[in-house]
Amino acid sequence: MYGVREVSKLLRMSRGAILGLVKAGFVTPARGPRNAWVFSFQDLIVLRTAQALSAASIPAKRITRSLKQLRRHLPEAMPLSGLSIGAVGDRVVVKEGASRWQAESGQYLLAFEGNLKVIERAAQDGYELHQAGRLREAEAAYRRELRLAGADPDPLLLYNLGVLLEDLGRKTDALASYQAALRGDPGMADCHYNLALLCEQLSRPREAIRHMAQYRKLVAKK
Repeated sequence: MYGVREVSKLLRMSRGAILGLVKAGFVTPARGPRNAWVFSFQDLIVLRTAQALSAASIPAKRITRSLKQLRRHLPEAMPLSGLSIGAVGDRVVVKEGASRWQAESGQYLLAFEGNLKVIERAAQDGYELHQAGRLREAEAAYRRELRLAGADPDPLLLYNLGVLLEDLGRKTDALASYQAALRGDPGMADCHYNLALLCEQLSRPREAIRHMAQYRKLVAKK
């Protein structure tokens, strides 16, 4: 749990900006000693999202309007931290295939300038197909989700595709997918671990050692 001062230091946000997001209803922190706000890790994710949208030059009012409307349309138990929220141009978007709620509900969400639109999912989620053992269909679904993501694919999606490609025996393709996932999120410990084992199988010992060392470093921090 984190106090306002710790959140400010971690995210490099002003106290006023943090409290403004609380007032707008983006996060609902608990009350700690002396009735002070206490934030969870999930709260930090939402605050960081708002911060990233601001850095993308999206006006604060648009961010507030979009996220407020998004919050109203989500099930009560579904936190904003469970969604992959980003910017496309001057729009706030919830990226397809990036949330568990979307996969379970069979719907995608798009927030455009504060006007939330719900569209039906065109096909089954790649992860669902993968778990069901329908590997060829799962790859097609993953590739479709990557095309929808454009130039900013979800690192977790790339990681899942890498796991699938390993299951299909396509080790070189899996290697490329894992590497792409780490370019988006170098802190994915499991991805480093899988890459270490894969590099060893592909007779790339130096890379195997490097990724295993990074995996151990990341795990030690947890």
